[in-house]
Amino acid sequence: MISRKKIRVGVVGVGYLGKLHAEKYALIEDAELVGVTDVNHARAREIASLTGSKAFDSYADLFGKVDAVSIVTPTESHCRIGLEFLGRGIDVLVEKPIANSTKEADALIQEAAKKNAILQVGHLERFNAAYAALSGRVKRPVYLEAHRLSPFPNRSTDVDVVLDVMIHDIDIVLNLAGSEVESVEAAGTPVVSNKVDIANARLRFKNGCVASLTGSRVARSRVRKLEITERDACYTVDFMNQQLFISKLVPGKDGAIGTLADEEIVITKRDSILEELKSFVSSSAERKAPYVSGTDGRSALAVAERIQNAIASSIAGLKNEPA
Repeated sequence: MISRKKIRVGVVGVGYLGKLHAEKYALIEDAELVGVTDVNHARAREIASLTGSKAFDSYADLFGKVDAVSIVTPTESHCRIGLEFLGRGIDVLVEKPIANSTKEADALIQEAAKKNAILQVGHLERFNAAYAALSGRVKRPVYLEAHRLSPFPNRSTDVDVVLDVMIHDIDIVLNLAGSEVESVEAAGTPVVSNKVDIANARLRFKNGCVASLTGSRVARSRVRKLEITERDACYTVDFMNQQLFISKLVPGKDGAIGTLADEEIVITKRDSILEELKSFVSSSAERKAPYVSGTDGRSALAVAERIQNAIASSIAGLKNEPA
């Protein structure tokens, strides 16, 4: 059997998450980790040594040396760095959120199309084994409720909780609802940082489905759960523990009220980041559309912006209330 050429990859930004990208790429048989780069050169050298790759002083040093790259830098730099790689025909996996604004997201999408380059967005939960096990089961959800809570991370504070945490669930509910968002209500507040650290949003979709999303980075413990309700079934997706529970309606006899029968789906847990990067490498090698496209990332960002605007209006309204 003839083995295909390995995809040469690089990682731009090797903080907490970028380090994981580098480590996982080093494990992928179809990938060759060429090198890593970071504004902290000592950190880049450390991660390069750990992964058996090379540290570069600038991401520009990767031009001409890689076929694909992960951009794991602060959100404000996603567009600028992404355009430089895409403009050279280099495939890009950009961490979520895709960019600082939908305008920047559009620029990335257009450049990728122009250069026939792959643009994937790091909405990691799409690769979670529990979510994968949900595929094909949900028919027409009427209510979705997501909770994504954690203690303050002391990182990713360049963005608020909506772009840092809630955007994972925005992407998931958009994917499940299968309809456009009709209206958005939201509230939130800063607690530790100077940006909103806890927020709740209520999305109403044009098909009648409703979603409630709560995101917090000031909670005492971690929760990563999604409840899905449809006419005759309820689903619980536990992203953190990679578990899926289903409660299905068992009709009652002779017109009596039915009951719910519970079932835990057997799931083989997997490394979501590794699966995400394998998918990206496969898209790059086979020139096929990524599982999470730039358009998907833009859609999530557009809804996130609406939530941010609703929160800003809510905060302004509270300030204007008489004491």
